Amino acid sequence: MTGNEIRKRFLDYFEKHHHRVVRSSSLVPRDDPTLLFTNAGMVQFKRIFMGEEKRDYNRAVTSQKCVRAGGKHNDLENVGYTARHHTFFEMLGNFSFGDYFKEKAVEFAWDLLTNGYGLPAERLWASVYTDDDEAYDLWHKAIGIPAERMVRLGKEDNFWAMGDTGPCGPCSEVHIDRGEAYGCGRPDCGVDCECDRFLEIWNLVFMQYYQDESGNMTPLPKPSIDTGMGLERLAAVLQQVDTNFETDLLRPIIAHSEQLSAKPFGREKAVDVAMKVIADHSRAAAFLINDGVLPSNEGRGYVLRRIMRRAIRYGRNIGLERPFLHRTVETVFDIMRPAYPELSEAAPFIRNVVLNEEQRFMETLDTGLRLLNDSLADLKAKGANEIPGELIFKLYDTFGFPVDIVQDVVRDTGMGVDLKGFESHMQAQRERSRAKVSFDTLGEAYKALAAQAVKAEFTGYNTLSMQSHVLLLVQDGREVEDAGEGETVEVVTAATPFYGESGGQVGDQGVITAEGLEVTVENTVKDPTGLIIHKGRVAKGRIGKEQTVTLTVDGAKRRATACNHTATHLLHTALRRVLGEHVKQAGSLVAPDRLRFDFTHFSHVSAEELERIETLVNEEIRANLPVHTEEMDAEQAMRSGAMALFEEKYGDRVRVVSMADFSKELCGGTHTEASGNIGLFKIIGETSVAAGVRRIEALTGEAALRQVQQAVRRIQEAAHLLRVRPEEAVDRVQQMLSGQKRLEKEVEQLKAGLADAKAQSGEDAPRLVNDVKVLVKKVAVDKPAAMRDLADRFRDRIGSGIVVLGSALESKALLIVVVTKDLEKRYPAGKIVKALSAVVGGGGGGRPDMAQAGGPQPEHLDAALEKTYEVVAEMGKA
Repeated sequence: MTGNEIRKRFLDYFEKHHHRVVRSSSLVPRDDPTLLFTNAGMVQFKRIFMGEEKRDYNRAVTSQKCVRAGGKHNDLENVGYTARHHTFFEMLGNFSFGDYFKEKAVEFAWDLLTNGYGLPAERLWASVYTDDDEAYDLWHKAIGIPAERMVRLGKEDNFWAMGDTGPCGPCSEVHIDRGEAYGCGRPDCGVDCECDRFLEIWNLVFMQYYQDESGNMTPLPKPSIDTGMGLERLAAVLQQVDTNFETDLLRPIIAHSEQLSAKPFGREKAVDVAMKVIADHSRAAAFLINDGVLPSNEGRGYVLRRIMRRAIRYGRNIGLERPFLHRTVETVFDIMRPAYPELSEAAPFIRNVVLNEEQRFMETLDTGLRLLNDSLADLKAKGANEIPGELIFKLYDTFGFPVDIVQDVVRDTGMGVDLKGFESHMQAQRERSRAKVSFDTLGEAYKALAAQAVKAEFTGYNTLSMQSHVLLLVQDGREVEDAGEGETVEVVTAATPFYGESGGQVGDQGVITAEGLEVTVENTVKDPTGLIIHKGRVAKGRIGKEQTVTLTVDGAKRRATACNHTATHLLHTALRRVLGEHVKQAGSLVAPDRLRFDFTHFSHVSAEELERIETLVNEEIRANLPVHTEEMDAEQAMRSGAMALFEEKYGDRVRVVSMADFSKELCGGTHTEASGNIGLFKIIGETSVAAGVRRIEALTGEAALRQVQQAVRRIQEAAHLLRVRPEEAVDRVQQMLSGQKRLEKEVEQLKAGLADAKAQSGEDAPRLVNDVKVLVKKVAVDKPAAMRDLADRFRDRIGSGIVVLGSALESKALLIVVVTKDLEKRYPAGKIVKALSAVVGGGGGGRPDMAQAGGPQPEHLDAALEKTYEVVAEMGKA
């Protein structure tokens, strides 16, 4: 079976057994500040296991994208050197949330492995936790695995905990005996051996306890199941190959490396390691970039940068001197297209990001490697056995070398690496580089509602006012029974027309009223479980739990926000049409008064391009396109061509917002009924916000009209001052600027003439030092170029000699030294200016015949000029 067929068979099997097929979540966990990346299948279900969230299904199955390359789970250094270590991999898993438990989990696993995948039963082993007799009996008595193929293991191997506190329980692993050829040959070789013979393929976690802060474990009222099986590992077994890298999930990428390098795989260890690194890291880079991670010097972006740079460095080992990684990721698109079509859709952008990083790193790679290799030779000559932390830090700080590249280079030299020394140098950077991940943790007051699967019904798509009853009141994180006039309060109702801040759209404002009651709602937020929380202040009366209230949204602000949100969809499509299909949304802000749209693009957007984008959006506004919304299954929506945004968290049912054939996106926000309601769209700014990310700020409707009117008014005022018609203002300003430049040039010529006159009159006669004419003068100029012109004129006057000019300009001392050709070897200008600049607290240099310098202490300029004679005299003695 192919890897894609193995994945599909797993999902189909559990769907047939009443499991909900849930799409893989993003590699960037949205609701978990403890994780750098999604590293297991259960991450997206963590709140369910913790009892903080309930869904409309109690069985699920996924093929989850995972990355282990940072933080506690860091396999990066081993990738390429072992048969199964990866940064990116897929975890197949089935889950039960208080439904079936050990018996069914064991039954499903055995049936799928032996009947579904056809693995030979006589080669399968099972391990269980030391005292888990129930699991032992299920495998041994119910399934029929003989005692000699059963193993009991301790807490380190066969017990799982979510953290120091929380759900936990014993686990059971299924292993396959791959035969003596894969073994270590030791007589005690078995399931707990580190060799490749007994390969773990599936881990079944039985969550049956809750562990408190003291380490005490109490039984959970509803035990659950969490399983994980690596797709790549299972593919290696079913395809009967020695390593994961020889499966059809990775081997085609290696074949691409063979083609690019003209070197064969499987003949030389160093070549094999390099090609395995490139294959693994190509997959990780493609998936991380698609999920919105971009190379940077902090957090997740730094991990991505390390992965990519490690692949580039190993590419050098097989002769790949030019950018290649952007080409190997193309093979990833082809392999993964059936399961992850979004990769192919984002292909131009992913390639661009990878190529940009390759080009940046290759500029410094040779220099850095040369420094490292030279340093290694020096250290060996001195008998050192460790790379000092200071050198590692210099390579990182100056050349962008991740530590693991240094470790890889010295891996076979026998030398150690001073990581402690490096860490001490890195402390400041590490503080800045810490992953910027945060989210509002679910307060205790809300956990009970979330655990009961309470989710306020949102009615705001169809109405702006409705009645409902109060479910919960919260003050300072604690539940209260009521709140009175002047007090701040958070209110949760059974239903609400208020939109909770999410997807870039700000939360609604408005009022909650009843007889004698008015609560001013200042903001509305949505917590990670879907609760909609109204934050406000009691303006009049008292509000209490179970009270029936009327919730009314500020209609004017909502309508303005809706117009801005619809405009962002039009803008997104216009950007892709004008700039290219690589453009993807990278964040947004949709408020009543403005919109902000971040997008992936690697260069400044020109004025002409901005005009085309703005024109295209306004054309679709004038076309008055109907805005159509439809709910459908997530899979159906993806197949329909709807664009998904990486920063959004989508459920199994999604809302698709479309405007004719122009725009189609997954979006839970509020929109206007037709594009014509937007009225006018006006871009007011375009800037860079990060490497490869640009930002457009824009206005719509009345705000856009006011902006245009204000701009027209300013042009009219300027035209009035210039005494021309508005359409003539630009030409008039250009004439005035040309005239000013002409006058400035005349002033410079007059100054030069005055200097000539002074030189001819003898007022600026040079002094003889060592029989060399030395002219030193303090001059008044308005720019450095003018001082250079004066220096050239003085040099021409004296014929043979040295000219030193100084000027105080904008709180800074400027110095210039010119030396005639016959003297430049004896009196190089650079050496003279270096000595003089020290007096004014600065530095500088230049050619032997001309050098410049500057310093922040103009009060010492006279002393610096006077020192010229002393410096020239000393040089004459040499």
